[in-house]
Amino acid sequence: MATFKHISSKNADYGAAEQYLTFEHDEFTMKPTLDENGRLMLREDYRIATLNCGEEDFAVACMRANLRYGKNQKREDVKSHHYIISFDPRDAADNGLTVDRAQALGEEFCAEHFPGHQAIVCTHPDGHNHSGNIHVHIVINSLRIEEVPLLPYMDRPADTRAGCKHRCTDAAMEYFKAEVMEMCHRENLYQIDLLHGSKNRITEREYWAQKKGQAKLDKENATLAAEGQPVKQTKFETDKAKLRQTIRNAMSEATTFDEFSALLLRQGVIVQESRGRLSYLTPDRTKPITARKLGDDFDRAAVLALLEQNTHRAAEKTAPIPEYHTAETNRTERGKTQKIAPTGNIQRMVDRAAKRAEGKGIGYDRWAAVHNLKQMAATVAAMEQYGFTPDELDAALVSANADLHSSTAKLKPIETAIREKKDLQKQVLAYAKTRDVRDGLKKQKTDKARKAYREKHESDFIIADAAVRYFRQKGITKLPTYKSLQAEIEQLTAEKNALYNEYRANKERVRELQTMKSNLSQMHHGEPSRQKKHEQER
Repeated sequence: MATFKHISSKNADYGAAEQYLTFEHDEFTMKPTLDENGRLMLREDYRIATLNCGEEDFAVACMRANLRYGKNQKREDVKSHHYIISFDPRDAADNGLTVDRAQALGEEFCAEHFPGHQAIVCTHPDGHNHSGNIHVHIVINSLRIEEVPLLPYMDRPADTRAGCKHRCTDAAMEYFKAEVMEMCHRENLYQIDLLHGSKNRITEREYWAQKKGQAKLDKENATLAAEGQPVKQTKFETDKAKLRQTIRNAMSEATTFDEFSALLLRQGVIVQESRGRLSYLTPDRTKPITARKLGDDFDRAAVLALLEQNTHRAAEKTAPIPEYHTAETNRTERGKTQKIAPTGNIQRMVDRAAKRAEGKGIGYDRWAAVHNLKQMAATVAAMEQYGFTPDELDAALVSANADLHSSTAKLKPIETAIREKKDLQKQVLAYAKTRDVRDGLKKQKTDKARKAYREKHESDFIIADAAVRYFRQKGITKLPTYKSLQAEIEQLTAEKNALYNEYRANKERVRELQTMKSNLSQMHHGEPSRQKKHEQER
C-alpha cells in the first residue's frame, strides 16, 4: 500500500536535504553516518534528479531565488516542503516496481503538482525499517519562481504567482493523496484508501518513540541475558498503544456505553464526550487524548457500532439451537463458498523440454525439476483442500472470470466519471481565473477600446472561450463550485479504490485457478517420470 507524508522545514541550509538523501544517516539521531576515517558514507543505491534548477545545484538555485524575491529570509519562514511517497514492499515482486520506475513516477508527480518550484527528487530502494519498500522523496523550495496555472488544490490567486510561496493546506493534502491513489491504480500497484483515515492512527512522533523505546529495551534485555537474568518484556509499547489495547478490551466486553465507560474507569481511564466526539483521559495526563489521534476505531460512531454488535451477539447466544439438519446445511453451504478462495502460493510449472530446447543448462534443469515437484504438491494439496474435481475446477474458473469481468465493468464507469469531473474542474478553474479580465472588458466604453482590450488580453479570452465551448458541449448552464467538484471526486475515488481492491482479488483468483489448471494438464501430459527422465538423459 502506498502512503503519502509531508514535512515542512525551516532549515535555511538547503544542502542539508540533499546530504540526507545521498549520504547514510542514523535514522534515530538523524546524524550522518561516518566511516573509520570520519568521512560521510554515500548511500549504496539511489536515484536523484533536480527540476527547475538550470545548471546549478538545488541549494544554490534555491538561495539565489530567495534573494531575488526577498523571501525566506526570516528564521520562522518555512524554507522547504518535503513530500514522501512510500510504495508497498510487495510491489517490487508482484508488480515489477523498480527504483528507476519509481523515480520516473516521482519526477512526473513533482512536475505535475509542484510546477514552478525548484525541486529535488530522490528514490531509495529500502526504508529505515528494512522492509523493502521503495520510496520517493520530493523536496521543493517553498518559493515559486514561475507563474503557473491554477491547480485544483489552489484556492488563492497568490498560489499561481511567481515570488509567492507554496501552502500545504488540508485540502491540498487530500488532493495529493487522491492523486497518489490514482497513480497507483494507473500503474497497477497496491494501494489503500488514503482519504478516510486509518483504524490505528500512528503519528510520526509516536512511530519514532516506539522505535527508540524498542531499541532501548533490546539493549537492556541483551545486558540481562549476558548476566544470566530472566527477561520480563520483549516488546515495547507506547502509552498510546497501551491505551488503544485498553479501549479495545473494554469495547469487546461491553454492550452499552455506560458499561463501556465503567470498564475503562476500572483501568483508570475516563472517557469524555464533547460535541459528539470522544476523548480519553489516562491517570498520568492532565489533557485527554482525542479519538482522532488514536484512530478511526475509537471515535463515537465506531464505538457505538461495536457495542451494538456485541448486543446482537449476546442475544444470539440465548436464541434456541437450530435443528441438526439446518446446521449441517449451513456448514455445507459455507464449504461451497470457501472452497474457491485462492491460496496465493501456487506458481506455474516450467516446461523443461522447451527450456532445454532454448539452450538452458543442466543447472537450470535441476532447479526446474525441484520447482515442478513443489508446484505439483501445492496443486494437489489445493485440489484436495477445495474438494475440486477437474470439471469443478473448470466451473470455478468460469465463475472467477465472470467475477473479474463484473468488477472490471463496475470499475470503468467510475474511472470515466472521475476523468470527466477532473476535466470539468480544470475548465471551471480556468474560467474563474479569467474573471477579472472578463470584468475588465465590460468596463470598456467603445468598440475600439473593447477591441484593443481583447487584443491585449488575447490569451485569457482564448482560455475563457474554450471553457465556454466546453460548458455548452456538456449542456452545463450553472457552473458547480470547486469544493463540490472536489468532494465528488474524492467520493468517486474512494468508491474506485474499494472496487479496485475487489478487482485485484478477483484477478488473483483467476490467475491461481488458471495456474492450477495448467499444472494439472502438465502433470497428466507433459512431465515425464523421474525414472523415464534418467533413461532419456542416458
